[in-house]
Amino acid sequence: MSPSPARRPLSECPSSSHLSNRSSMIPDDSTLPRSADQRNPQSAGARMIRRYTEPERSARKVRDDAGRLGDDRVVYRENDLVQEDYEERTTVDEISEEREESTGVGKMFGIGRRPGSEHRWSYLQGDFVAAITVASFYIPMSLSFATNLSHIPPINGLYAFVFQPFIYALLGSCPRMVVGPEAAGSLLVGSVVRRSVDGGLSNEEDDILNAHIAGLVTGLAGAMFFIAGSARLGFLDSVLSRPFLRGFISAIGFVILVDQLIPEMGLTKRASMVHISHESSVEKLMFLMRNARYAHGLTCAVAFGSFAIIMVLREIKKRLQPRYPSVAYVPDRFMIVVLSAILCWRYRWDHGGLEVLGKIESTTGSPFPFHWPYHPTHMNHIREAMGTSFLIALLGFFESSIAAKSLTGGDPKHGEGLQGMTLSTNRELIALGTANIVGGCFSSLPAFGGYGRSKVNAATGGRTPMSSIFLSLITILCVLYLMPYFHYLPKAVLSSMISVVAYSLIEEAPHDIRFFLKIRGWPELFMMFLIFASTIFYSLALGIAFGVGLSLLSVIRHSTKPRIQILGKVPGKENEFENAENCPHGLEFFDGCLIVKIPEPLTFANTGDLKNRLRRLENYGNTATHPALTRSRRPDSNKNIIFDIHGVTALDGSGTQVLTEIVENYVKRGVRVFFCRVPHEKSHVYRMFERGGIIDTCGGHRHFVGTVDAALKMTKIESLTEYYRDNPEEGPG
Repeated sequence: MSPSPARRPLSECPSSSHLSNRSSMIPDDSTLPRSADQRNPQSAGARMIRRYTEPERSARKVRDDAGRLGDDRVVYRENDLVQEDYEERTTVDEISEEREESTGVGKMFGIGRRPGSEHRWSYLQGDFVAAITVASFYIPMSLSFATNLSHIPPINGLYAFVFQPFIYALLGSCPRMVVGPEAAGSLLVGSVVRRSVDGGLSNEEDDILNAHIAGLVTGLAGAMFFIAGSARLGFLDSVLSRPFLRGFISAIGFVILVDQLIPEMGLTKRASMVHISHESSVEKLMFLMRNARYAHGLTCAVAFGSFAIIMVLREIKKRLQPRYPSVAYVPDRFMIVVLSAILCWRYRWDHGGLEVLGKIESTTGSPFPFHWPYHPTHMNHIREAMGTSFLIALLGFFESSIAAKSLTGGDPKHGEGLQGMTLSTNRELIALGTANIVGGCFSSLPAFGGYGRSKVNAATGGRTPMSSIFLSLITILCVLYLMPYFHYLPKAVLSSMISVVAYSLIEEAPHDIRFFLKIRGWPELFMMFLIFASTIFYSLALGIAFGVGLSLLSVIRHSTKPRIQILGKVPGKENEFENAENCPHGLEFFDGCLIVKIPEPLTFANTGDLKNRLRRLENYGNTATHPALTRSRRPDSNKNIIFDIHGVTALDGSGTQVLTEIVENYVKRGVRVFFCRVPHEKSHVYRMFERGGIIDTCGGHRHFVGTVDAALKMTKIESLTEYYRDNPEEGPG
């Protein structure tokens, strides 16, 4: 190996001009944070050099170019720059900040990265403020969800903010999203607990077993998430339709509103006497109307007064926030919780018949009791909870996807998203699955990403996963030290807070209904109405069955319907063809030729009916005509079939077999078959054509051309060749 040449000054380096032309490839430091000496460069030359002396990523860019160009001198240039870069950094902070990028907490959460990163240590203050704000809003909500919706001890609702946010912060791909319990999932957990009580598998007073059932549901939902992520099923977030989600979520909001009216009116004991809590929402409404005269006055005043105050403050914040963004930091619901507890303690409202939360403690005495949810003794509960756990996982996945996509895809200038952040749905599944498996081991409620909660986190300064970790730490402090202060919290206030959440689930439905009415989307409106009606008149399970079933039927119908088209040429335009069914009178057609476009991949799902639809095109010129009608196209109009397969980007074995049979049938009938705009010869589609014998059957490679016009010319050549072969006496010469 020859010795390395001596290093030369930058001005004498022959490649300096070559490298200076690449300055546009390296980020301009004017948009990045700089140290004091960088803000006051001594000369233009110093500024030029510092543009190259950004962190090692710029040097690696130069090194990559060197390896690609084979220019050893560029490597010397890199060494000069890296050495000068370290010589110019005179403060310890600059060097230690760079080291944070590759080790410790800085690497895990992306904190302390050099310019170009979306995270910095300065974000920690915003993360902490956001965590306090989210905790003040949603810790009381978690108590409400556990007590009023899931029928388990209130402390188990807090566990969902202890474990799941922390695990998701370590594994998730959306740094601003905060996971926690949701109203819909909590209501479904409560339905499993109720069914277990009705079936004699549990007792309403057995808090330990009911908490274990909730942990089992959470663990099963987490296991389904983890398995789906491991199997890379992240694409399933596009399976269920928007009308299904809107109809079902609106129905859940209505069910929650009706359910909370019972404790808000002080009719809980009377409802338990007639077992109305297990009936449909319509029957509960009838119960409320029949027993309205027995409502407890103080409870109604506290509940409806709290609801009115929260709604008014909510509207005021919504109107003021565009002009005064700091209004988002005001913890209005937390203040209502604190004020109601103080008033209840001061005036002894609990002695007047107002139900309070009472003593909050773990069912086993330990602040964080561990219980393996998949124990064989829970087999009966597993069978009862499996279907509901699947639905909880499904709804949680869609809610989390909506929240994550809104946070990663918004406008970063307005705080709606993070520039450069990408969302991995499979990683999200694994992160949420792991978080809920861990949460299930501590009998917590299921926790997923919430759109509203995550928007609050982002609006109040949350930028990194540290906001979720701070939230977990704050909740741990609440569990250990602050639970006695919730003793006098009125249950009516918790119910009113849940009613506000339920209202928010319903309030978007009118917008969707107006939109579908505007576009005359009658199938979507019918699906929304059917799901909503079946849920409120019968049960959540029936609404789920209708929604999932109709969505899957719609997906299957859409995927199995071939979308082949007959093409006609646009007059006066070269190589421009349009769908003849859209404008049959303004196109040019060719005698003896049928041009068929296949605009989609051919798989087992959509080739089953391909032969019948091709036959309709041959006989009628479109696929909508009923096959019982008289044929409108002459047989000699189909002497040449031209397939435009530019849209066939994939082809499986079943599609190849069907297409081979179609081509063989045409050839046997004496019809010439041509393919145009064929994928590249090395593509999978072309190889399947070769293996299936389609190329040889239709006449070899000359029947595969680049454009439709070329295929039309080939039909004329083939016709003349065949004519002169059959009539040699009329041949040329």
